[in-house]
Amino acid sequence: QVQLVESGGGLVQSGGSLRLSCAASGFTFSSYVMGWYRQVPGNQRELVAIISRDGSPNYAHSVKGRFTILRDNVENTVYLQMNSLKPDDTAVYYCRADHWRASLYYWGQGTQVTVSS
Repeated sequence: QVQLVESGGGLVQSGGSLRLSCAASGFTFSSYVMGWYRQVPGNQRELVAIISRDGSPNYAHSVKGRFTILRDNVENTVYLQMNSLKPDDTAVYYCRADHWRASLYYWGQGTQVTVSS
Protein backbone atom coordinates (compact mmCIF):
# COMPACT_ATOMS: atom_id res chain seq x y z
CA GLN A 1 0.00 0.00 0.00
CA VAL A 2 1.51 3.30 -1.13
CA GLN A 3 1.65 6.02 1.50
CA LEU A 4 3.06 9.52 1.61
CA VAL A 5 2.59 10.99 5.05
CA GLU A 6 3.42 14.65 5.57
CA SER A 7 4.10 16.21 8.93
CA GLY A 8 5.61 19.34 10.42
CA GLY A 9 3.10 21.94 9.36
CA GLY A 10 1.69 24.51 11.73
CA LEU A 11 1.40 28.17 12.62
CA VAL A 12 4.52 30.34 12.61
CA GLN A 13 5.22 34.05 12.64
CA SER A 14 6.63 35.86 9.65
CA GLY A 15 10.38 35.33 9.52
CA GLY A 16 10.17 32.02 11.30
CA SER A 17 11.06 28.51 10.18
CA LEU A 18 9.39 25.14 9.78
CA ARG A 19 10.59 21.78 8.58
CA LEU A 20 8.18 19.53 6.72
CA SER A 21 8.71 15.81 6.44
CA CYS A 22 7.19 13.30 4.04
CA ALA A 23 7.57 9.65 4.96
CA ALA A 24 7.12 7.29 2.03
CA SER A 25 6.25 3.62 2.01
CA GLY A 26 4.88 0.98 -0.32
CA PHE A 27 7.08 1.79 -3.32
CA THR A 28 10.74 1.96 -4.30
CA PHE A 29 11.57 5.42 -3.01
CA SER A 30 14.91 5.69 -4.80
CA SER A 31 13.18 5.31 -8.19
CA TYR A 32 11.10 8.43 -7.71
CA VAL A 33 11.66 12.13 -8.08
CA MET A 34 10.24 13.74 -4.97
CA GLY A 35 8.57 17.10 -4.78
CA TRP A 36 6.77 19.56 -2.58
CA TYR A 37 3.79 21.49 -3.90
CA ARG A 38 1.43 23.94 -2.26
CA GLN A 39 -2.10 25.12 -2.78
CA VAL A 40 -4.15 28.03 -1.55
CA PRO A 41 -7.96 27.66 -1.74
CA GLY A 42 -9.18 28.87 -5.11
CA ASN A 43 -5.76 28.61 -6.70
CA GLN A 44 -4.01 25.86 -8.62
CA ARG A 45 -1.50 23.66 -6.88
CA GLU A 46 1.99 24.98 -7.57
CA LEU A 47 5.44 23.48 -7.49
CA VAL A 48 7.63 24.55 -4.59
CA ALA A 49 10.68 22.30 -4.95
CA ILE A 50 11.69 18.99 -6.44
CA ILE A 51 14.67 16.75 -5.87
CA SER A 52 16.01 14.16 -8.26
CA ARG A 53 16.86 10.62 -7.36
CA ASP A 54 20.50 11.58 -6.83
CA GLY A 55 19.66 14.61 -4.72
CA SER A 56 19.78 17.48 -7.22
CA PRO A 57 17.24 20.14 -6.21
CA ASN A 58 15.24 22.70 -8.13
CA TYR A 59 13.14 25.45 -6.63
CA ALA A 60 10.37 27.80 -7.56
CA HIS A 61 11.66 31.34 -7.90
CA SER A 62 9.51 32.50 -5.00
CA VAL A 63 11.25 30.22 -2.48
CA LYS A 64 14.79 30.06 -3.83
CA GLY A 65 17.28 30.97 -1.13
CA ARG A 66 14.76 30.42 1.66
CA PHE A 67 13.68 26.79 1.28
CA THR A 68 15.82 23.65 1.06
CA ILE A 69 14.65 20.25 -0.11
CA LEU A 70 16.50 17.14 0.99
CA ARG A 71 15.92 13.43 0.68
CA ASP A 72 17.04 10.43 2.66
CA ASN A 73 16.97 7.31 0.50
CA VAL A 74 17.64 5.12 3.54
CA GLU A 75 14.79 6.49 5.65
CA ASN A 76 12.57 6.96 2.56
CA THR A 77 11.82 10.50 3.60
CA VAL A 78 11.89 13.87 1.89
CA TYR A 79 12.18 17.12 3.82
CA LEU A 80 11.44 20.74 3.15
CA GLN A 81 13.28 23.18 5.38
CA MET A 82 11.51 26.52 5.19
CA ASN A 83 13.25 29.62 6.52
CA SER A 84 12.38 33.30 6.43
CA LEU A 85 8.73 32.43 6.03
CA LYS A 86 6.32 35.02 4.70
CA PRO A 87 2.52 35.28 4.92
CA ASP A 88 2.44 34.49 1.17
CA ASP A 89 3.85 31.04 2.01
CA THR A 90 0.59 30.18 3.76
CA ALA A 91 -0.89 27.13 2.00
CA VAL A 92 -1.49 23.43 2.25
CA TYR A 93 1.78 21.71 1.37
CA TYR A 94 1.69 18.40 -0.46
CA CYS A 95 4.35 15.81 -1.06
CA ARG A 96 4.46 14.10 -4.46
CA ALA A 97 6.42 11.15 -5.81
CA ASP A 98 7.00 10.82 -9.57
CA HIS A 99 8.53 7.70 -11.05
CA TRP A 100 11.68 8.68 -12.94
CA ARG A 101 10.60 6.86 -16.10
CA ALA A 102 7.00 5.67 -15.95
CA SER A 103 3.90 7.87 -15.88
CA LEU A 104 3.24 7.01 -12.28
CA TYR A 105 2.87 9.39 -9.36
CA TYR A 106 1.47 9.63 -5.85
CA TRP A 107 0.28 12.47 -3.62
CA GLY A 108 0.30 12.85 0.11
CA GLN A 109 -2.68 14.15 2.05
CA GLY A 110 -1.18 17.59 2.71
CA THR A 111 -0.16 19.59 5.76
CA GLN A 112 -1.26 23.12 6.55
CA VAL A 113 1.33 25.86 6.91
CA THR A 114 0.12 29.22 8.18
CA VAL A 115 2.43 32.22 8.45
CA SER A 116 1.11 35.14 10.44
CA SER A 117 2.22 38.71 9.82
